[in-house]
Amino acid sequence: MMKVCLVTGAAGFIGFHLSRSLLEHGYQVIGLDNLNDYYEVQLKKDRLSQLDMYDKFHFTETDLANKDVLMSLFQLHSPQYVVHLAAQAGVRYSIENPDAYIQSNLVGTFHILEACRRYPVIHLIYASSSSVYGANKKVPFEESDHVDHPVSLYAATKKSNELMAHSYSHLYQIPASGLRFFTVYGPWGRPDMAYFSFAQQHFEGKAIRIFNNGDFENDLYRDFTYIDDIISGIVKLMEHSSSEEPFHKVYNIGNNTPVKLMDFIEALELSFSRAMGKTVVFQKQYEPMKPGDVPATYASTERLEEVTGFSPKTSISEGLQRFADWYVDYYKLK
Repeated sequence: MMKVCLVTGAAGFIGFHLSRSLLEHGYQVIGLDNLNDYYEVQLKKDRLSQLDMYDKFHFTETDLANKDVLMSLFQLHSPQYVVHLAAQAGVRYSIENPDAYIQSNLVGTFHILEACRRYPVIHLIYASSSSVYGANKKVPFEESDHVDHPVSLYAATKKSNELMAHSYSHLYQIPASGLRFFTVYGPWGRPDMAYFSFAQQHFEGKAIRIFNNGDFENDLYRDFTYIDDIISGIVKLMEHSSSEEPFHKVYNIGNNTPVKLMDFIEALELSFSRAMGKTVVFQKQYEPMKPGDVPATYASTERLEEVTGFSPKTSISEGLQRFADWYVDYYKLK
């Protein structure tokens, strides 16, 4: 019997890589995405063109707010697995456009849960975020930490998703897992992410904006995780499903090795120097931290490792080189 997985946000960064990996492993993938213009739509379409080469990929352009379309897809395809990645992303953008977060992150997730209640699945995996830890100063962040004080609306919606999934899992015995993603990077990434926007700003002749006040001793730390490691973790967890209580669990998925932002930038410059065949140095503009940002994100991944054997393998230098090579090729810079 063919395994069928429904992936929401299939034209997104993680959704694209996950869909491609599942297709290569023989899954039928039902992809959903509304192709919104939060960032360049052409990049999303180009990702989809890579997936369209697979016979077992079926794509529907729809918004998760459209409950009727979602229910009809569940009825038609009977997915055994659902990976719900579609969301309005970005901490800073949630301050500028809060309405988008309520509609996408809350209403959309509610409809996914309703569909899984009506059409039972083997495993529902949904995207949470490291942002739920807020201004937590204890590191590494552990799933047992209190996460009741989000410092952005984006984080609040992600914590709400965890609560919604917990209640539905309890009431209707839906095996569900929430993944708290820590900064993910790699080829085909999201242009609003720092590493991607640094590249864009440099090649547009602009200075990159660094939100650490130029304070190198107390620099920002991030738990950068390469996309292939993330996908490996998702697939392993997806295929690990328990029919015993508790039906709902939350996992950190990160690299467990925080890196100073300035060290990351230096590695990115070196990667582009190699990709371009000439020295690349970014102009830098230092600014205060933005509302909703936190000084450090650092994941304890022991819980996920115990269940799946998850262990990131890709070094920062290796992962950034792959990104830089892809970027130079995709934007035809040579």
